[in-house]
Amino acid sequence: MNHTQVHVGVKRIRRGLGQGCWPLIIGFAVALWFTAPASAQSLGWEGETGVFVTPLAYTAPSPANGVGLPVVAYHYLNGGTVLGDFHEVSLTAGVFKRLEFGYTRALHTLGGDAAFSPLWHDGFNILHGKANLVLENAGKQKWLPAISMGFMLRTQVHNVGGAIQDKDTKNGDIYVVATKMITQSRIPIVLNGGYRATNAELWGMGGNAPAMVGRAFGAVGFVFKGPAHSSIILGSEVAQQPRHPDQLPTAVIPTTFTYCMRVVPMAECKFNVDFGVAQIAGKIAPGVDLQSRARIGMQVSYAF
Repeated sequence: MNHTQVHVGVKRIRRGLGQGCWPLIIGFAVALWFTAPASAQSLGWEGETGVFVTPLAYTAPSPANGVGLPVVAYHYLNGGTVLGDFHEVSLTAGVFKRLEFGYTRALHTLGGDAAFSPLWHDGFNILHGKANLVLENAGKQKWLPAISMGFMLRTQVHNVGGAIQDKDTKNGDIYVVATKMITQSRIPIVLNGGYRATNAELWGMGGNAPAMVGRAFGAVGFVFKGPAHSSIILGSEVAQQPRHPDQLPTAVIPTTFTYCMRVVPMAECKFNVDFGVAQIAGKIAPGVDLQSRARIGMQVSYAF
């Protein structure tokens, strides 16, 4: 990596931000989808059973007295000519019907902008785990959501602040989340909400935050019946971000939103393909455009 290019890019970002313009949401949320616990669980961006960038309270399928078969997933985001392309490859397994653990490798293809692209690196590691504390509808209480706690640990993070300092860093999340499938309405609704303590900026894609902070997240999905026993899910997700990325104290990272549509061929289908679009800001300062206003992503998951 050419460190002169890195510092030129940083100076341009800081100069633009100093003029009071909104920065880019560098976290690249795209496809959002929900599945009922009885169907094959799909994995979120970092490998947990989840939405796209935020977790659900459900866990990967497993027997009550053993380890379940793994769920594998591949996520892709076209970040544009400046940010490059982002890939996530995940393997997750459930344990004892209440736990899940997994590993994800985040991969990145460098963009073509000489000033800004060197702020992103080849990729990093993600280890994650989740424990279901309360089952959905436990004790025959139809109003009761599933409630879980979990963690994320990211290592070899070299993005943004790591590139500026020329070193690998690490960060992580600890979170609590509640998920409820409402089936009493004409159109089934999935509600999801939680709170995380994190020192990661945009799940590590924006490097680190200066300190551990608390941030909320939530999602909603509407399930419609499609042709030939299929289901169509329309949804949206919101996730607060740490205010400033490490090494860029004048940058302000806004809340992330995602929008999507998912088609499920049948409830028993173990293979899912999803597409979506992120709400992103591309122009962070006059004359500085990271060309990532609205980016398309997709994911493929398979439960063995």
